[in-house]
Formats: sequence, C-alpha cells, structure tokens
Amino acid sequence: MPISTNSPHLLSYFKLGDLALKNRIAMAPLTRSRAGKERLPNDLMAEYYVQRASAGLIITEATTISPQANGWQHTPGIYTDEQTQAWQKIVDAVHAQGTPIFLQLWHCGRASHSSFQENNQLPVAPSAIAIQGEGIHTPKGKQNHEIPRALETEEIPNIVEDYRRAAERAKIAGFDGVEIHAANGYLIDEFLQSKTNHRSDRYGGSLENRYRFLQEIVESILTVWSSDRVAVRLSPNGNYNDMGSPDFRETFLYVAKQLNSYGLAYLHLVDGLAFGFHEQGEPMTLAEFRSVFDAPLMGNCGYSQETAETAIEEGNADLIAFGRPFISNPDLVERFANNWELNPPAEQNIWYSFDSEGYTDFPFYPEAQAV
Repeated sequence: MPISTNSPHLLSYFKLGDLALKNRIAMAPLTRSRAGKERLPNDLMAEYYVQRASAGLIITEATTISPQANGWQHTPGIYTDEQTQAWQKIVDAVHAQGTPIFLQLWHCGRASHSSFQENNQLPVAPSAIAIQGEGIHTPKGKQNHEIPRALETEEIPNIVEDYRRAAERAKIAGFDGVEIHAANGYLIDEFLQSKTNHRSDRYGGSLENRYRFLQEIVESILTVWSSDRVAVRLSPNGNYNDMGSPDFRETFLYVAKQLNSYGLAYLHLVDGLAFGFHEQGEPMTLAEFRSVFDAPLMGNCGYSQETAETAIEEGNADLIAFGRPFISNPDLVERFANNWELNPPAEQNIWYSFDSEGYTDFPFYPEAQAV
C-alpha cells in the first residue's frame, strides 16, 4: 500500500510487543448489536471485521464477561463454550488478512437494567447511585435508569474471576490479546471515580482503594496472558453514562502510574472531547499521560487523519484508534493512504439495526478512481 506523504507516521509500521502492526491505526471498539438475542458472534460480524482488516490492530466491540455483565441489546459475550467457538471463526478470518485482534472485556455495571438480568435482579455497581439523564434501551423498550444494587465486598472476587475466565476463553478463541474496558461509566470506571464510588470498605474511599478492583482484574488476567498482550482503556475526560469527578486528574494520573508497572501492551485513552466532556477542570491530554506511562499510548475520540498524524509525530501517541469513521469507511486506511474522500457519516438510526443495513453495506472506494 502506498504511504501518504501527509501521514508518514500514522501509516508507518509499528511493533506492539512481539506483534507486527502494518500501521498505527487501530479500529476502536464499537458496539454494533449484531450478535442476536443469543449473544453469539456470527458470519455477518466476521464479514464486518474482515472488511476493516487493513487497520494495524482491531479491537473488538465490547464483549460481556458474564450474564450479569450484560446491559445492551444483541451484544456478544465470551462466557460460554458456544460463544468462545463462535469468536474463533472471526479471529481466524481476521488473521487470514494478517491483522492482530484484541478482545475487549466488558461489564456494564449500573449502565445495565433489570430487564437484562437473570430473574430481573437490579444491575450492580460499587454504590447505589443511579445514572441521571436519558434512559436506557432495553428488551422491553426505552426505560428509566434504575438505582443499582451496591455489590457486597465478598461478591467482588467473583467478578474478578469472571474477568479471568473471559480472558482465558479469549485465549482459547485465538485472540492476540485482551483490552480491559475501564472507561465510559461502566463497572470498572464506576469503581475508579469518586462520583460513583462511595464505598467504605477496601474498594472505596482512597485512591488506592478505588483502584483496587482494576488492579485485581489486571493481575488475575496476567495469570492467563503475558503483560504485552493485555491493555486497559480509560476515559478521563468523558461524561458518558453520567460520569465526571472533581478529582479526575489526580485519579487518572494515579491509575496510569500504577498500570505503568505492569509493562502492558498499551494504555488506550479516550482523550478527545468530541462525544462529551464533564467540564470538571481542564481536559487531560495524552502528553500528561506520556509523563507517567512508558508503554505505548493509544489516543481516541474525534481524531482526523491530520490530528492523528500530529499526535504521533509529536510523540504524544504511538497509536490512534478510529471509531465512527470506520463505521462508514471499511477501507479507512486505504482512504487515508491515498487521500481519497471519506464516505458520509452513517446515520445513527442504523448503527444498531441488528442486521446488515448500516453495518456491512458501506461502499469501498471505487477501483476506477483508485488509479
């Protein structure tokens, strides 16, 4: 593939641990709701990922680690043998294109609803604090957020073990690594942030205690995977799922410093403000994290080809993840490399159509114009 003179850094080869990436563009994890009510990866999903396999690295859509972790319609899981085997077909198809693929591990926490839970139990969270604002789409239609049930201290090791088992299943399925979803107001993020963690046990209060849940998850997964095949995603600036804490800067710099000791594959930061900012202070930057984290940094959210190139050229990022541009541009990398025009953004009403519409039907750049 020709390398654009406008993006020599973004489109350059990169060594991620012992993985060879053909460029520094990652396909960001994107919830697309195509796994059906059974939450099983399928042939349509395989086609979707293969279409986008010119990325240097693919990170799958968020994938739940247990039935309790579910909180979104038709998203895939990794907690049964059947799901594990179904993922293997997708991994094999992506590997046939020469592209590494990481599985993102997810627990929705309070951003779930009783209608997703076994026996209509309440969703769980560090503390009994509900999401304020817009409701949630459930199997029974759009409903208001509920006040979650605060997890008992003795329950937490069981969830840590769910993460470990999911990581083990990811290895069986042939993935190249796992990304721990600790962002966007889901369970781990809820433990990290003072806004949502009002606990008085060993998992709440001090920074050290609020970090403990993530620490235990990372260390449990490191019994399955080597550290250079494990990544973590954080969203220090985001307000999604009603997040944003006054001590966000202190919290996330502390978390990054602690994670730095493991030699992880990368730290994935939703640093951009394109999809909401909590306005609790000046937004955090990749440069701040670069000062405390030695392993590769991945930026994400609202990047253009130009701003991504600049972030890598200036040394603030090693990789940039693109999300929404990959939805409507399966050949995003080729478009960047050749300075081809992008497809118009996809309408949000078809992002979660449950079928091929708005998923695998976006046009590749016409071969006739690729001369």
